[in-house]
Amino acid sequence: MIRRFSIILILSLMFSSHPASAQLLSGLLGGSTSTSTSASAGGVVVRTTLGLPGLQLVCILQGCSVVRNLDGSVNQVFLVRPNNGLLPNLLAGLLRLVIGILDAEVDEVVKIPASPADQAQATNPPGGLWDTEPVSYYGTTVPEGFVEQPAAQIIRVSQAHGAFKVSGKGIIADIDTGVDPNHPALHAVLLAGYDFTRNQVGGSEMTDIGYSSGSSCSSSNPCQVAYVNQHTAAMLDQHTAAMLDQHTAAMLDNSKYSAFGHGTMVAGVLHLVAPTAKIMPLKAFHADGSANISDIIHAIYYAVQNHANVINMSFNLTAPSQELTNAITFATNNNVISVASSGNDGKEEIVYPAALSDVMGAASTNNSDQRSTFSNYGNQIVWVAAPGEAIITTYPFGFYAAGWGTSFSSPLVAGTASLVVNLAPVGNQKVAAWAIGHAVWIGPNMGDGRLDIYKALSSISPVQGLLH
Repeated sequence: MIRRFSIILILSLMFSSHPASAQLLSGLLGGSTSTSTSASAGGVVVRTTLGLPGLQLVCILQGCSVVRNLDGSVNQVFLVRPNNGLLPNLLAGLLRLVIGILDAEVDEVVKIPASPADQAQATNPPGGLWDTEPVSYYGTTVPEGFVEQPAAQIIRVSQAHGAFKVSGKGIIADIDTGVDPNHPALHAVLLAGYDFTRNQVGGSEMTDIGYSSGSSCSSSNPCQVAYVNQHTAAMLDQHTAAMLDQHTAAMLDNSKYSAFGHGTMVAGVLHLVAPTAKIMPLKAFHADGSANISDIIHAIYYAVQNHANVINMSFNLTAPSQELTNAITFATNNNVISVASSGNDGKEEIVYPAALSDVMGAASTNNSDQRSTFSNYGNQIVWVAAPGEAIITTYPFGFYAAGWGTSFSSPLVAGTASLVVNLAPVGNQKVAAWAIGHAVWIGPNMGDGRLDIYKALSSISPVQGLLH
């Protein structure tokens, strides 16, 4: 499942001199043309040495059909579906008996569950949400509260940028719900990405609500949408704001859209830490928070073969997947750095991909360097911790939001990995993990401690660290 998260939205449009027209969200969602609202079960992920023609022949004999290739030019991993009502687990068992089939696993559906406990984290909005003073940030204009938020100060973002003259290099692939491609803070650094839920180019999550990809929020073209609950409408301008939590906002209260915005929020955190790195949105999750493991696997191979340097995965599975493990190994062997969140169950438990040896798992801390009560812990899944409470970040339609969850700790670490790539001659998983492991010790079961970007980069370039 994607890391369960809580958010508070500040629904003011920055830099707009015109009020945004308020409307009930049902009007926006009613116009949706999306045909991909949730993941569906029924497939089998197959690894084979037979190639596509050989697998197609096997499927003729075993009663299945090949849906698509999942590993690109490697040409060994495919998604197949059973025919004539055959159950996927039975098909997987039959395929494992075939010579040339190395592995066959059911393509499970993972989904964000409802979590009333998360709401307790969002009772008070962070003060930075109200700090909308426009500031320049590496070529874009963003609110001061975004740049100067406590999390950024705790991990020493600006100090690291200044001392080591780095601001992110290469490509960070984010496997999530997609992104708002026209958010003013993100637009300049976003690559087109890919939508694996629809098998088409473009990693926009706006397609889930039928919103035009050509729309954008700006002073000359303010977004004509206001998010309100089912009984209230409000006129919003740059001097007026309304805050909604995920249980009272109409969109987030609707199970079809319970994860909408998650990918844009994670992308904003990546941009905060590595503002000049390119972000590749890989949409494997639907707006309701569901995903097929096959789409996640497909996204990892796509990221590697499209020159990503870092992969951020703000989600977790409670059971291992051999093909997910194989995909991560493929990424590591191609010098791609992998980061994942450790989970929000508040337990010492094993979750994936954070538990994999080639992944840096990220736990969440509060602003006092204590483990967040919701954060999973244990050195088997946690490499480092990072702030994960009241994280101010981007939200669709040009808005900003505050989020709670290890979903937002992970991109702080992934963004740091991009800075390592910027500074180190060879920025691979081993180097990045070693550098990021130079953290602030905060106690047992939290890996190497709380992320400190300055310390991490100093381990690579100690002279620069000493001179500042």
